[in-house]
This record gives sequence, C-alpha cells and structure tokens, in this order.
Amino acid sequence: MKTHHKLPLLQAGSPQGFRHIELTDPDAPSAWSVKSYTLRGGLQDGVDVVEIRHGKFSFAVLPTRGMGIWKGRYGDCPLGWDSPVKDPVNPAFINLQERGGLGWLKGFNEWFVRCGLNSMGAPGMDTVLDNSGNAFDVPLTLHGNIANIPARAVDLEITDTAIILRGEVDETMMFGPALRLNTEIRTELGSGAITVTDTVTNLGNNPVEHQMLYHINYGAPLLQKGARLLAPFKQVAPRDPRSAEGIQTFDQYGAPEVGFVEQAYYYELVGKRGSRDTMALLRNAAGDHASLLRFSLKDFPCFTLWKNTAGQADGYVTGLEPATSYPNPRRFEREKGRVIVLGSGESRTTEMRIESLDTKTAIRSAEAEIKKLQKAAKPSVSANPLASHADIS
Repeated sequence: MKTHHKLPLLQAGSPQGFRHIELTDPDAPSAWSVKSYTLRGGLQDGVDVVEIRHGKFSFAVLPTRGMGIWKGRYGDCPLGWDSPVKDPVNPAFINLQERGGLGWLKGFNEWFVRCGLNSMGAPGMDTVLDNSGNAFDVPLTLHGNIANIPARAVDLEITDTAIILRGEVDETMMFGPALRLNTEIRTELGSGAITVTDTVTNLGNNPVEHQMLYHINYGAPLLQKGARLLAPFKQVAPRDPRSAEGIQTFDQYGAPEVGFVEQAYYYELVGKRGSRDTMALLRNAAGDHASLLRFSLKDFPCFTLWKNTAGQADGYVTGLEPATSYPNPRRFEREKGRVIVLGSGESRTTEMRIESLDTKTAIRSAEAEIKKLQKAAKPSVSANPLASHADIS
C-alpha cells in the first residue's frame, strides 16, 4: 500500500502546539480532504479540530476533548444531535463536580463520546486509597474524565484506501490511576463507516480499575417518531421505575415531547458463536436511513439504550452505549464483578465500527443479520428493573 501522507499534528512535549493543515485530493477515485484548525471565542476557545471528508461522508474529531467525534454527515443525513450545548467546550471551562457531579453535561454535545477510563456511569461515592494507603470515600463524577482530557499526541496518515487519525490521551495522577488511551480512528475512502480501535494501558506498577462506555448519540432526522432500535438480545430490563413506564415501547421512539424525563434500558445482547460479534441498528421511520454499530461482546459485554425524546431545544436525542459494564455507580458494578482490573503494564484493545446506511436494501440486509443472530436466544423483556443489573436498593 502506497502512503500518500504521514505527519504529526501534535507531538507530546513539543512547544509548537497543534499543527494546522489543509490537504485535499479532488482527483482521487473518492475525492477527499483533511483540515485541522483551532476554534476561537467563547467556551470553544482553544479546541482543536480535525475535519475529515471523503465522498459523501464527513466527520470532525476533537483532540482537545479526548479524541471524541463532534459531528458527522453522510449524504443528506447529519450524524449527531442538536444539544443545548452548541459548541465544543474547552475542558478548561468544565467543572466535573458541578451540580453534584453532573458537570460533564456542560460539555456534552458530541456524536461519539468516550466515558472512562478509570470510572464511568452515574455519579456516586466510592472508596479509594490515599497517598498513605488509607481507604477513604470520594465522590466519582458522571462518566469519568476521558472526554475532558486533551490529547498529548495526534498523528494523521492517508493511504490509497483510508484516512487514519491516531491520538494518545493520558488519565494519570500521582498516587492514583495512570491510564493511557491510544486510539485509531480509521475510515475507508468511499465508505460511510469509521472503525475505532482503542488500546488502554496501565502505565503504573500497581493494578488499576478500568471502565469504558461509548456514548454514541443521534437526534433528528435519524431520530424521529416511528424510529426503531433493533438488536439481538437475551434480556432487556429498565434501569429504574421511570424507565419501566415505557417498557412496552422500549425499542421505539416518539416525537419530541416537552417535559419528557429520560429513560434507559439495559441489554444482554446475543453474539456470534466464537467471535461473539454483535450489532445494533438505529433506523428512521421510513427505513431508508440508519446507523449500524458492530462490536464484540468480548470487548463490550454490556449495552445500554438511552432515550431522551424531550423537546428539540432541550436535547431530543438517543444514545447507543456499548460498554465494559452498565452505567451504574462504580461501587455497584464492582460488587457485581463487572469492573475490569488492569495489571502493571497490561493493555486492553477493543474495536468498534459505525456504518451509515442510506438505502432500504442495505438496511434490510442489516435487519436480516440481526434476525439471524436472534435465533440463538429467546428474547426476554423484564417489566421491572433487575437487581443484578441496576442499583435499585
């Protein structure tokens, strides 16, 4: 494979800072362009962006916000959502402790957001060791730190067939967790897909806990009245009594509803024998636009569907959330044996693929795959939260 371009956009320790570039090849079989720049003004001031376009697919990555993906577009279908938070927020302006540990929400507007690395899920108290080795309770904030940590290194590679963006993000502290995320975001030229390969490494000498959840968010027009979420599952259960109110239509969506209170559903998905590969499909009412997630249950054994079909101005959105555990407080997930521990120098690599579909034929094909997987298990829907899945004590 012939390499066209391979260059650093940000080097760890470099005094030069983020590199601004503009590359394009309009004569390639699938015309492409890559542009990097830094936003100015307001809460977005200082946020670095890498904008990638090819064919009818485009998306923008935010190295300043943990290598999350701000927004995308496939043909005439925007990918992402219209958040009350209009601009990417520089982490310097985020106080994660705000509103009882909900400060993460003040920067929440991306299409693709990582939650982790050391903790994720609902805010709550947990027990850690201080610098003297004594146990004490600390408040953990909503969804952890990684989305609000700038990358320390970013590299771009463009080949005959793909555009690859790589980043390195550290969540480290003295007398605490020392975790590093190395991510590769790859898109094949001419496709409507991205593949995200993440490696999390424990840089320290002591074992450390690791959690990861991918918050993949969609609003209108893909989300609309009559839209559906299709996935092969063994079990679905509501997170809480509020979610139980909508269990009859847990996989269906309504129109924007002012005053709607969020609902969430915990899935045990079915995967292929051996690889445990699985999928989740969000499609619009007409069945002619969809987004498809592909991942392995070896990487992400837990899946959450988040529904917030509130008024448009309040954030009409749904989240598809593959994860290492359910988004309960870490203390609860540890008690249930779902929190990963990485030994000294140990790494864990995962992969996820997001495909945009814009034909009924492609969507029917994905639905047929899901139906085939579903044959491996009889689906069960619980009317009430399960003590094994949700913190309902």
